[in-house]
Amino acid sequence: MGYFAKFAVPHPSPAIYASMIAIVVTVFLIIFGLTYFKKWIYLWSEWITTVDHKKIGTMYLIAALLMLFRGGVDALMMRAQTAVPDNKLLDSQHYNEVFSAHGVIMIIFMAMPYIMAFMNIVVPLQIGARDVAFPRLNAVSFWLFFMGAMLFNISFVIGGSPDAGWTSYFPLADNEFSPSVGTNYYMIAIQIAGIGTLMTGINFITTILRMRAPGMTLMRMPMFTWSAFVTSIIIIFAFPVLTIALLMGTMDRLFETKFFAMTDGGMDMLWANLFWVWGHPEVYILILPAFGIFSEIIPTFSRRNIYGYKSMVISMVVISLYSFFVWTHHFFTMGQTAYVNSIFSITTMVIAVPTGIKIFNWLLTMWKGRIRFTVPMLYSIAFIPLFTIGGVTGVMLAMSAADYQYHNTMFLVAHFHNVIIPGVAFAVLAGSTYYWPKIFGFMLNERIGKWAFWFLTIGFSLAFFPMYITGLDGQARRMYTYSEASGYGLLNFVSFIGAAFMAISFVLIVYTIYYSIRHSPRHVGGDPWDARSLEWATHNPVPEYNFAIIPQVDSREPFWDAKYKRYELFKGDYKKIHMPNNSGVPFIMSALFFVFGFALVFSMWILAVISLIGIFICMAHRSFEIDHGHYISVEEIKETEVKMGGNHK
Repeated sequence: MGYFAKFAVPHPSPAIYASMIAIVVTVFLIIFGLTYFKKWIYLWSEWITTVDHKKIGTMYLIAALLMLFRGGVDALMMRAQTAVPDNKLLDSQHYNEVFSAHGVIMIIFMAMPYIMAFMNIVVPLQIGARDVAFPRLNAVSFWLFFMGAMLFNISFVIGGSPDAGWTSYFPLADNEFSPSVGTNYYMIAIQIAGIGTLMTGINFITTILRMRAPGMTLMRMPMFTWSAFVTSIIIIFAFPVLTIALLMGTMDRLFETKFFAMTDGGMDMLWANLFWVWGHPEVYILILPAFGIFSEIIPTFSRRNIYGYKSMVISMVVISLYSFFVWTHHFFTMGQTAYVNSIFSITTMVIAVPTGIKIFNWLLTMWKGRIRFTVPMLYSIAFIPLFTIGGVTGVMLAMSAADYQYHNTMFLVAHFHNVIIPGVAFAVLAGSTYYWPKIFGFMLNERIGKWAFWFLTIGFSLAFFPMYITGLDGQARRMYTYSEASGYGLLNFVSFIGAAFMAISFVLIVYTIYYSIRHSPRHVGGDPWDARSLEWATHNPVPEYNFAIIPQVDSREPFWDAKYKRYELFKGDYKKIHMPNNSGVPFIMSALFFVFGFALVFSMWILAVISLIGIFICMAHRSFEIDHGHYISVEEIKETEVKMGGNHK
């Protein structure tokens, strides 16, 4: 029993045991379903081995929805625990694990894959490409993310969850204060997923620079593609910092190297600096693609081109630069000099200016527009005032002297969620509805979607606005309980009601998908929204080759011009199309990364070495593999175009 004891959860509870049962039952049902319906070969050949950017994007989307549910349950547990004074629903240890897991899952394993989903699905279509620059690498990126997410999520049933917060500050995260393997999971799982994200950044920079359609200059690219391009640049500069920080943290925990210790020459503040050098650009890695989504939706449903295109592009570039000069505002209270705090206080305020420019551009785009209040547009409109409130409270926090009062209170929690939920969650939900017919070939039900929107918006306001008040009143964040005499009870209960409304919204979103699968009409056409950019110039759902003929671009809105200015978008005749072959190597190599990570978590060195050798074998196999892809013949293209309603030549 001694060997197996280290895999036991150090702080078990009924919720943990219920989770174990749920995991076993879910795995059994999946295996049974795949076997009963004889879908193993289909799953392997069509999805696990795919290198198609659209299918990879769809898998990112499904994974993000699952992680939204997982992180949402954690959030609901936290709000339930603090709903009333002296609550005993969770003990302090379990609460620490829940809020640590919630932050990591929502940022790294929910918001990031949601953004990657839209980058994969939309960017190649918007630039008139047939795939990304490196399709095989794209598959590796997804499966590394997936394996990292799975490794992190098994922690709460095997070995114990991280409990040092989503920032995992040292020395709290070292072996002395976090003796369980939970923080090992944190260091290694995020590392594996982060390598995949770094590959994605490299892939999309290359794709956007080298694979745009003829005539599409940089200043003719759609706003979402610009946001993906700028985001990818931030990724390749920010994620190596996280990679090194996590490597050093892993070595501290596994080999006692003392990089972040408070003795023997270590420096605990080094972790805080490295983490936030990545962490604040990470906020913009999430928010800039969200801005890009809104910049596609608002012009479409205002029936106007985006106001101030050049200023929108410049503001994104400026935001990306400034995002690397504000990291210290995350620890104003941790001992810098007044001079250092003043510098970072100024840069934090300045970064609000280009963001404000974008707000005014969206408002001016809607000005005098013929607005259609669809579900995507409702999310986009609600985002503007809610995000602005979050931004204004961010400027309040930028004042370092005032931040000494705000920082470790619920005021900061309210601010952060006031930025991320309207800024990212609203964007991805709007984008999911907007691009759903492009991905699956049918529309999501508008009526149920609007119910979900109102429950989410009202629930969000009820959940987080009271936190500003309790924070100013002194309620500390990360506090798992409080006394009745504190007076926080009523507002915290209101916050719990808001969280329940948000949970209802998620249920409605899932029901919208189910109802639409059952009842929504198919064959909605390639352009159900009367949109403006190139992704709507092909069929719904998109064929393997994206475009039968590569479009010829002559303006910023070539598809709109083709519809209303009699501009010919597709010139020439069909030619055979070269496409990459599927491969199982990315999945196999990523599965070996999972085994390698699991072995490191528990210091199983023989298994770690064996799996590492397997990873290198996969790399060597790819290096020597001869794979020239395959061609889609002209006859196949004509047949597909006729079947999907196109005009063959």
